[in-house]
Amino acid sequence: MKNLAFTFLILFVIFSCQNKEPQIQEIVYPERPNIVWIVVEDMSPEHLESYGGTGGKTPNLNALAAESLQYQNAFSTAGVCAPSRAALITGAYQTSIGAHHMRTTGMSANALDAYPPGFKSYNVVLPEGMWPYPVHLRMAGYYVTNNVKEDYQFRSPVMMWDESSRNAHWRNRPDKNQPFFSIFNFMTTHESQVWVREGQDSLLVNPKDVTVPPVYPDDSLTRRTLARFITNVMRMDQQVGEVIAQLKEDGLYENTIIFFYSDHGDGMPYFKRELYDRGLKVPLLVKAPWLEGGTKTDELVSFVDFGPTVLSLSGVQIPESMQGQAFLGAQKAEPRKYVYAARDRMDSEYDRVRAVSDGRFKYIRNYMPEKPNYQNIQYRLNNPLMVHLLDLNEKGLLNENQARWFAQSKPEEELYDTQSDPWEFTNLAGNPDYAEKLAELRKAHEDWVVEYGDKGALNEMEMVKAMWNGGDNPPVTAEADVEFENGMVTLSCSTPSALIGWRKSSFESWKIYTGPFEAMAGDSLYVNTHRIGYVAAEVAVKLE
Repeated sequence: MKNLAFTFLILFVIFSCQNKEPQIQEIVYPERPNIVWIVVEDMSPEHLESYGGTGGKTPNLNALAAESLQYQNAFSTAGVCAPSRAALITGAYQTSIGAHHMRTTGMSANALDAYPPGFKSYNVVLPEGMWPYPVHLRMAGYYVTNNVKEDYQFRSPVMMWDESSRNAHWRNRPDKNQPFFSIFNFMTTHESQVWVREGQDSLLVNPKDVTVPPVYPDDSLTRRTLARFITNVMRMDQQVGEVIAQLKEDGLYENTIIFFYSDHGDGMPYFKRELYDRGLKVPLLVKAPWLEGGTKTDELVSFVDFGPTVLSLSGVQIPESMQGQAFLGAQKAEPRKYVYAARDRMDSEYDRVRAVSDGRFKYIRNYMPEKPNYQNIQYRLNNPLMVHLLDLNEKGLLNENQARWFAQSKPEEELYDTQSDPWEFTNLAGNPDYAEKLAELRKAHEDWVVEYGDKGALNEMEMVKAMWNGGDNPPVTAEADVEFENGMVTLSCSTPSALIGWRKSSFESWKIYTGPFEAMAGDSLYVNTHRIGYVAAEVAVKLE
């Protein structure tokens, strides 16, 4: 690997009575750095001790934070996983590409009877010219792995990753000098683990020691449920420590860029799926050789920025199809002024809510104000705290702020000062003292819709039919044309924006076709073509 592209001179000026000269430490940094993303699920920042803590111990993440830049204002684009992951993988707002509903590739088994008649599952068809960032990394020569969750609202092409499995790891790359990008996704903090792990795993924190947020009543059941969640956070911290230990064992830790983040805010009731900060704000730690460890930044960061940033760090030109902007690397942009988020169908329940924040003030537009904030998500009823809250609400035992979730309607507009009102209880939209800020953020939202589009305004099945070119089923990608002449293979596909993958044996990983390659007469060749959202096609030929 080349090691001469970026040289950083760090000046350490030592002030003493002897007035010593500045000391210069030279860091030689690779042209194509190794990058590791450690992703956890359903976790707000405050559970980490470096963000304040809620009662659990996170020593491994404390150590990582001490060597990282800690982002205080990083936000997902939805309060739930699949739409947010669509934004992560494409660098585009899920609302602009039709990936905004939760979820598109399958129906919730808990609510099959609640979906509207004629509903169909579907893979989102990405706009022409849009490819996920792993494709760009592979084309640039990176070994790209994912362990293991995807959930991008579409089936991944077989050539998108070198590996995507429970065994995927940078250690599996055949050439140990090849730069790598590796994701490790831990489900330990997912909302489901609150009930799945109950009775299977002892608590690591005493319920009396946890912090109870004001959206919940402070009682024994609430504390027990929170203690289970915080225990899961502590278990996740141990898993993070294992990945870091492996990097150190391989001699890679010092010069590997590490991102740690969650796929959205907490998985608990009245957190997950909401557009309040507790559903959107995520922890983000970035360790890199040139970043000063133990520092914090208030810079606004959105999930649509992650893809552009990893390309910027790896020396790959950010494609025009990406709507986000790099916050690190050679292509770093000016800090953004706003972040945006959306809530649409959740399982079988429809709503349309949009939000924009400047980091302090949050504006929410409710396009269906006649609907309550609370949605009857059958899956969520597995959480004992959800059942408890419904029971207390029915009995009138919740306070005003706790019961607000269950109100039968909501205002068309909401405005909150998240600095003085972090739980977003006091709606300032009708307060004349904040009329200017309301108008500013309302316009920011409307400008965002104009610039990127918002497919949430469309009937979902009509939107899908348009993706399918007016048909009732997804189109099929055209099979590849294979030409073999003078020992060179040329591949093409008539379907616009189709990726082409090839390999000579079913035991090999798929390669992305970027240009003619050498082969011999008699070789077997397998070719896969896939326009994302369409049905893939595959051919096998013997070269003659």
